[in-house]
Amino acid sequence: MTAHLPQSQRTSNSDLYEQDFYLWIQTTAELLKQGRLTELDLENLIDEIETMGRSEKKALRSNLEVVLMHLLKYKYQAEKRSGSWRGTIREHRKRLREALEESPSLKPYFGEVFGLCYENARLLAADETELHPATFPEESPFTPEQILDPDFLPEL
Repeated sequence: MTAHLPQSQRTSNSDLYEQDFYLWIQTTAELLKQGRLTELDLENLIDEIETMGRSEKKALRSNLEVVLMHLLKYKYQAEKRSGSWRGTIREHRKRLREALEESPSLKPYFGEVFGLCYENARLLAADETELHPATFPEESPFTPEQILDPDFLPEL
């Protein structure tokens, strides 16, 4: 694609990465399609692919924490339950299920980070509810299966 630019705008792929990220993506995709592998900016391409993997994991952790936090709020502040909380739980469960369907290799990671995500969600729930953290159990009262179950809502 850089070949279609005027001479004054032509630049190396690595320079393009710094100057116009979207154009770099388009150029990289075109070079891949054409099999012009020697012209690729491999260093930045590898970095971007690795970043995509980290982003998938980060999104999974974030969605898991949101579901756990809202389930804790739902369980321990029954008097404040709302459609908004249920909607948030439903939306983030959907995101989790989609991530695990699109990338089944994330399922072991879901199990690995479940405890850490619960610890974070417990503190976030304490902040949002203004209840003492000790109000919430140290271990998750919810199973990974319950987190993904679209119909599960906790009772006291």
